[in-house]
Amino acid sequence: MFIDGLLSGAERKTGWMLAEEAGLARPYRIQSSLGRSSWSADALCERVRSYAIEALSDTDGVLFVDETGFLKKGEHSAGVARQYSGTAGRIENCQIGVFASYASRWGHALIDQRLYLPKAWANDPDRRTRAHVPEDVSFATKPAMACEMIANLLDEGTPCAFVLADGVVARMALVQ
Repeated sequence: MFIDGLLSGAERKTGWMLAEEAGLARPYRIQSSLGRSSWSADALCERVRSYAIEALSDTDGVLFVDETGFLKKGEHSAGVARQYSGTAGRIENCQIGVFASYASRWGHALIDQRLYLPKAWANDPDRRTRAHVPEDVSFATKPAMACEMIANLLDEGTPCAFVLADGVVARMALVQ
């Protein structure tokens, strides 16, 4: 139900909206899952990556890294700032995520992700605390994040013939 709501076309992903998209009369089950459940996004990502690489593994596979923006109206979600978003094609109030995906003749899957934390966020302990940003998360440029993801995936033995990135990430990574 929760995944159906997240993947829906609803503009805002509140508990009520997710419940409605999932066909529920009230949001309590969704809110309980979000507020009381204990789960790790990193552990889930590792499970998805393990499954995807096992199912799609191919020496001719391709690893692709790209960033994308998530437009936001507020300023309280971690990493939200006025910054360039390729999704919008201009500077907007948004979060930026850096993602790694794997593709082979067997299919395609997202296998890693990082939330970009602008310097203003990284250097503001009160704001970090309010948004529950883990202490071990520090400022890193998007290309540095991409390079770290690529290195980790290759060290894990992700089979691929090529590593691709969009122009912004690739140009900035070459400069570093």
